[in-house]
Amino acid sequence: MGEFNVHRVRFFNYVPSGIRCVAYNNQSNRLAVSRTDGTVEIYNLSANYFQEKFFAGHESRATEALCWAKGQRLFSAGLNGEIIEYDLQALNIKYSMDAFGGPIWSMAASPSGSQLLVGCEDGSVKLFQIIPHKIQFERNFDRQKSRILSLSWHPSGTHIAAGSIDYISVFDVKSGNTIHKMLVDRQYMGVSKRKCIIWGVAFLSDGTVISVDSAGKVQFWDSATGTLVKNHLIANADVQSIAVSDQEDSFVVGTAEGTVFHFQLVSVTSNSSEKQWVRTKPFQHHTHDVRTVAHSPTALISGGTDTHLVIRPLMEKVEVKNYDAALRKITFPHRRLISCSKKRQLLLFQFSHHLDLWRLGTTVATGKHGDTLPLSKDADHLLHLKTKGPENIICSCISPCGSWIAYSTASRFFLCQLNYEHDNISLQRVSKMPAFLHSALQILFSEDSAKLFVASNQGSLHIIQLLEGSLKHLHTFQAQSGSVESMCLLAVSPDGNWLAASGTSAGVHVYNVKRLKLHCTVPAYNFPVTALAIAPNTNNLVIAHSDQQIFEYSIPDKEYTDWSRTIQKQGFHYLWLQRDTPITHISFHPKRPMHILLHDAYMFCIIDKSLPLPNDKTLLYNPLPPTNESDVIRRRTTHAFKISKIYKIFELFSVSGCYE
Repeated sequence: MGEFNVHRVRFFNYVPSGIRCVAYNNQSNRLAVSRTDGTVEIYNLSANYFQEKFFAGHESRATEALCWAKGQRLFSAGLNGEIIEYDLQALNIKYSMDAFGGPIWSMAASPSGSQLLVGCEDGSVKLFQIIPHKIQFERNFDRQKSRILSLSWHPSGTHIAAGSIDYISVFDVKSGNTIHKMLVDRQYMGVSKRKCIIWGVAFLSDGTVISVDSAGKVQFWDSATGTLVKNHLIANADVQSIAVSDQEDSFVVGTAEGTVFHFQLVSVTSNSSEKQWVRTKPFQHHTHDVRTVAHSPTALISGGTDTHLVIRPLMEKVEVKNYDAALRKITFPHRRLISCSKKRQLLLFQFSHHLDLWRLGTTVATGKHGDTLPLSKDADHLLHLKTKGPENIICSCISPCGSWIAYSTASRFFLCQLNYEHDNISLQRVSKMPAFLHSALQILFSEDSAKLFVASNQGSLHIIQLLEGSLKHLHTFQAQSGSVESMCLLAVSPDGNWLAASGTSAGVHVYNVKRLKLHCTVPAYNFPVTALAIAPNTNNLVIAHSDQQIFEYSIPDKEYTDWSRTIQKQGFHYLWLQRDTPITHISFHPKRPMHILLHDAYMFCIIDKSLPLPNDKTLLYNPLPPTNESDVIRRRTTHAFKISKIYKIFELFSVSGCYE
């Protein structure tokens, strides 16, 4: 595997924001997740739960509701009283509309996907018609006395249930009139509470309304008579969320104690057609409030204040009992938040509203394998760059020479030049920016720090030449005809001649920077790209996909390399394919061209292309053989993959032969 000096960076104090709501789309098998800072993430459950898209947060967007509508359209609403639709191709906000009912607490799309309901602070329930490219207000329902905290459509689309404070209302959609008001018992553990908040409701096909409330109860109501049918006291705290399966044979609820309960509809006896709801399984995978839950055909999904997105497969629904049936807990975003300057040994950390620049510590000590070397100079915090305005930072990057920092929000692009004088550092912002350069989804500097590559949210790629205190626009690669797909990943060759860009689908385009034209397009693959890099000397493009497949593509020859064809013919080790975290970064050994370095959040790997590939009978995570073993045994246990799982890794880079 070789010898490496590992810098253990423990001063990146990144804390993800809590999860507020999730929405599952059965047609595309995608999950939308909104966080407390306004960020919205899209996970592709068919692509190994990869976070393929995200929308940066905003201080004024406290999202309280999230839902999918017909045509794969995504909407959110929150306490600012606005309804927002997202552009899933350009990865920006398509438009926002004020509902004129105060803060919005709940939202639900009709079963047909053609109508949208919102529940507001002033007690109003508003119905919107979903038309091409926008929504249109249709009518108000009977106003209630208190805020509407939860909404659910009957599968027929003729009635809705609305949860408020102390009561549940059933409305007729056609007239907008209230049919029933069901008063909820305030008793909680024998003590009368002041208010009972209906956090969630679910309307079933047989007319049953299921409610969860702040008294720790799950209750079943008959919507035709407005009467309570059954009551389950399941928690000593609020039951905050509910989601029902499409078949209506099970549902899941989340509590403020961090517990998730699963209810199933089972037969009373083995020979009876009569069925009843039974609480079958409690799960304790969260440490704090479970604010939201979702129910896919094969899994229970939950998220909350502890920031974890937990996917627990339903074993009876999983056809093959393999690694896909294991519990998944997604903690960190599947995108880069750290960039580095190799020349000056600097690290730039990206947070929601600021950037931190650090210089790595150094050591003059030496030691043997496994030793912890003392620092002769501690790490230095050089710069704290805080953004102005309410928008979160989308992306950021520091140049390899350490003299430039670029970052972007949803509406502004910033470029700053750094000047170093001994231990002092000064920052000068480039004030005159081109009009077209107002936002970026991805930023990358060339190896010589002379050029800046910017991917916009309209599918175009800009090449900027960096001058002293200013910049010059060289060229723009426009989006392919008929497409506005945003480019989310960029890679530039060390010689600066080639630029590779990957969009939100599986395509990778390679551009000739010198001739300023499209060179080739890598054949499409079914799974999205999670990382890509161009090797020095050979200009081979290495691509990692969310299903853990790795391809090597020769840019000059416009074809896959022999090594790539060999590894696809033989196949990867089954343990490699069963990993549930995507590869987020790829690099190369500066002195060993046959070595590929890559990592995910929990694993660091070196692939030596000169060694044979491991088969399924070989130990994949093999330790180094003892030094006193014979060469025969050493060769027998050696293969191309060398993996270390002792570090949690956010970024991998080379600095004077040292790796992180």
